[in-house]
Amino acid sequence: MNILSIQSWVAYGHVGNASAVFPMQRLGHEVWAVNTVQFSNHTGYGAWKGQVFSGEAIREVVDGIAERGVLGTCDGVLSGYMGDASIGEAILDAVERVKTAHPGALYCCDPVIGDVGRGVFVRPGIPEFMKARAVPAADIITPNHFELELLSGMEVKGTEDLARALDAVHELGPKVVVVTSLQTDDTPLGSLDLVVSDAGKRSRVRTPLLPVSVNGAGDAIAALFFVHFMETGSAAEALARAASSVYGLLKRTSDAGSREILSVAAQDEFVKPTTRFEAEPL
Repeated sequence: MNILSIQSWVAYGHVGNASAVFPMQRLGHEVWAVNTVQFSNHTGYGAWKGQVFSGEAIREVVDGIAERGVLGTCDGVLSGYMGDASIGEAILDAVERVKTAHPGALYCCDPVIGDVGRGVFVRPGIPEFMKARAVPAADIITPNHFELELLSGMEVKGTEDLARALDAVHELGPKVVVVTSLQTDDTPLGSLDLVVSDAGKRSRVRTPLLPVSVNGAGDAIAALFFVHFMETGSAAEALARAASSVYGLLKRTSDAGSREILSVAAQDEFVKPTTRFEAEPL
C-alpha cells in the first residue's frame, strides 16, 4: 500500500513521522512522508532546535507529489500532531485531493491534543480545530483517554461512560474509533486497555502496564492500526496486531532503560511480536 503520512519530524529519537514511518515500511508499505516540523528532538526535553513549516509549505510538497500523477495510487492519509490550524487545513486539503483521485482511500487522524495528567499541550485553537474540522473529515481516529473525553465532552470512568463517549464521537463523523491508554474503574490495577469501535462492534485488548514513560508510542500505534486495518478489514484484528507490536516495542524499551522508544532495535516486534494479545468483544 501507499500511505501519505503528514506529521512532525525529529532528527534524534522517535516521535511523529520518525515513529510512524518506519513501522509501516517494515511491514512492506510505501510511505510518502511530509514533515510539518523538523526539530532536533521532541519537545519533552524542554529544549530543541529547528523549524515549524507553514501550511503553504506542506501544500507545496503535496503539489509536487500530485504532479507525479500518483495520488490515485494513494491508499490512505495519516496525520498526527498539528502545529497550528493552517497546517491542519493543509492536511485536510491533502486528504480531499487524495480522496478525489482515489475515492476508496481512507484518512486516519490521530487527534493529538493532550494527555491525562498533562492536560492540553497543543496551541490554542487546535482542540477546536480537531473537533470541528479534522475529526469529522476522518474515517478513523485514534484518541487517547484524555482526548476521548475532550472530544465527547464526557468523563469516562467505566464501561457505560465509555459506550456513551464512543457514540458521541462517532456522531462527529469517524466510522472507526480507537482509544489508546485507557484506564477506567473497570481496568485492573497494573493493566492498560485499548478499545476499538467500528460499525456497532466494540473490542478490547488488555495488556500489562509497563513502567515506562516515553514519547512516540501513540504515533506508532496509530500507524500500525491504520495499515493493519486496511490490510485485514477487521478492526478487532488490527487492534490486536498493533497492540501486540507496541507492547513488545515498549517492553524492549523499558528493559533497556531507554528514554526513546527503540524503534530500530526492536523492529522485529512490528513483524512478529514476542507477545500476542487477542481482542475480546465488549
